[in-house]
Amino acid sequence: MTIFFYIAAAVAVVSTLFVISGRNPVHALLNLVVSLLAVAGMFFMLGAPFAGALEVIVYAGAIMVLFVFVVMMLNLGKATIEQERHWLTPKNWVAPSILAGALLLALLAVIAGGGLHPAALAEIDAKQVGVALFGPYLLAVELASMLLLAALVAAYHLGKHD
Repeated sequence: MTIFFYIAAAVAVVSTLFVISGRNPVHALLNLVVSLLAVAGMFFMLGAPFAGALEVIVYAGAIMVLFVFVVMMLNLGKATIEQERHWLTPKNWVAPSILAGALLLALLAVIAGGGLHPAALAEIDAKQVGVALFGPYLLAVELASMLLLAALVAAYHLGKHD
């Protein structure tokens, strides 16, 4: 169990470094999704399966949808489609694929070995999460929602054609 945590942490750090150092937004998105999956695996290993599931559903899923929305909103044309086709060659998928494969192998090893944390089997309902989020963390949740709203408005205005 501890080994998987460290593998997931290493994958998260490496893929986040690829996000920061990459110049291509599509590659950065793929590496960011791998990083978020690694963080979700770390949540699972720490005994927070609901937080891990929310990490996958909200962050990894929402980022993909937001990226597709931005690409559709910009309506870039045929030159950009050809450029994306050039970017999405198999050699560009090697690093995210290796990192995701390492995560998958580590996860399968932990599941096969039965090394799950006892709290990972506990049931947490949405009411408990809501009470925790809107109790002591109310200010942080509201600030995050305002930040996301500001980012959405800024992305719209930056991508709008005159």
